[in-house]
Amino acid sequence: MESARSSLHGEVAGFSVRLLGPLTIARNGIIIQLPKSRKLCALLAYLALAPHPVGRSRLCELLWDVPNDPRGELRWCLSKLRGILDEPHRRRVETPGDTIALDLRGASVDAVDIASAAAKGVETLGLERLQALSGMFAGDFLDGLEIDRSPHFNSWLIAQRRRFGSWHAAILEHLVNKLPVDADRLSSHLDKWLELAPFDGRAHVALLKGLAQRGQFDACEEHLASAAQLFASEDLDFGPVREAWRTIRNERPAATLRARPSLVPAAPHASIVLPNSDTAASQKASLAVMPFAEETADGGPRGGIADGLTHDIITRLAKLRDFFVIARGSVFALAEKNIGPEDAGRRLNVDYVATGMVRSQAGRVTVAVELVEVRTARIVWAETFERKPNDIFAVLDDIGNSIVSSISAEIETVERNRAMLKAPNSLNAWEAYHRGLWHMYRFTRAENEQARHFFDIALKLDPTFARAYAGLSFTHWQNAFQRWGDRDHESALAFEAAGQSLLVDDHNPAAHWAMGRALWLRGEQDGSLIELERAVEMCGIP
Repeated sequence: MESARSSLHGEVAGFSVRLLGPLTIARNGIIIQLPKSRKLCALLAYLALAPHPVGRSRLCELLWDVPNDPRGELRWCLSKLRGILDEPHRRRVETPGDTIALDLRGASVDAVDIASAAAKGVETLGLERLQALSGMFAGDFLDGLEIDRSPHFNSWLIAQRRRFGSWHAAILEHLVNKLPVDADRLSSHLDKWLELAPFDGRAHVALLKGLAQRGQFDACEEHLASAAQLFASEDLDFGPVREAWRTIRNERPAATLRARPSLVPAAPHASIVLPNSDTAASQKASLAVMPFAEETADGGPRGGIADGLTHDIITRLAKLRDFFVIARGSVFALAEKNIGPEDAGRRLNVDYVATGMVRSQAGRVTVAVELVEVRTARIVWAETFERKPNDIFAVLDDIGNSIVSSISAEIETVERNRAMLKAPNSLNAWEAYHRGLWHMYRFTRAENEQARHFFDIALKLDPTFARAYAGLSFTHWQNAFQRWGDRDHESALAFEAAGQSLLVDDHNPAAHWAMGRALWLRGEQDGSLIELERAVEMCGIP
């Protein structure tokens, strides 16, 4: 295969693959001409991102809908790929068993670099690395590579475009926050961020701050008016952006501001709060569970299994009261508008979005789930559950239990780790509670005392925080059980804190669990068992 005598701008020596923008392959900066076969290009891209070898049957199902000879066409594509990718000293196209994989070690793949950085956390990257990643986005993922009559591939393509678009927005957000106000590329980064996430209030606030710092207040008012109309068209609350603008104006010297009537229309009735606003400072983490997609063996219409599983998961997570869960109607309404999960997460202004796919095939049911942190577009948890559908409802119930417990545990871990990175005197109630959990689970006397200290802080900041009372009760329970203090006194304190938890929220499973433990210390075994069983029932565990 001959190479075109043109170079890929900014490419380093070696072998490189660009998936962002039109698919491009280069060796030592010289672009390699690809055959004019969309399916060959799609196959290359899919294998480049696959974390493990892919079965031939899966690839045939993904790209070919004809009964002729899809494996024959696949073999043709592989022979062409070998001519493009293989090198004298390395075979990059591998076919172990009935599977296919690409060996891209030593190669530069833009999408892989970005996915790897996102997995580690965009927020941890320095300015130089963020700028390098931002420069990789030459366009949409596999720009222009849709394939007719290949619904499975096109669904995968749409999902990847949404994912990389969300990562791009997260990278731009952190770039904007790190760059000085007079940086040359700040405006272009802001414009692109707003293009990718037009309903992200943080992007609008960042633009207003930048314009205000340059004294362009007329431009601020004009943008405020147009943005308010945009939010109103989608029935989203523009109030937080308006309040942020008022704060920005008030921080400027009065002499630089000219009084003018507000151009911003009244806010619509939907309620969304920016994560960085004062109102959100004491709020719990929030989650949206988007309607799971459903894929049947015959490609037929949805049968309601995925919708039922989604509804069940939302209901169970809400019962846990660990965090705010967006109501079923809101997420299904956005899904009906064909709004992607990451965009929906930003519109709903939640911290996390869970998505899933239900696949029903002969002999098994497979459910794949992902939990994404919206602001960083980082996948914090992903799992695939596979069961034999002897009793489909029992199987879905079992999978639902696993998903609910996993999501709850993963969010708690992320929130706890984030709280540990903050200075103790800057914690809000939610963060202080998770800081307390971190110490509580160390199970030593000194750490237990630290946990009690942070639970006390959480309750001073929010006296209605039921789980903080439950955590406080557990620290006293540990003191009594481990004989780290006077048993009777600590038992009384454990009972008192559990009672406060129930007074605040008697529908909280943690409150009943705390009371069950406290009653056990007091020797009231029957009452203890009743409370513990009620806690389990509230969690929706059969």
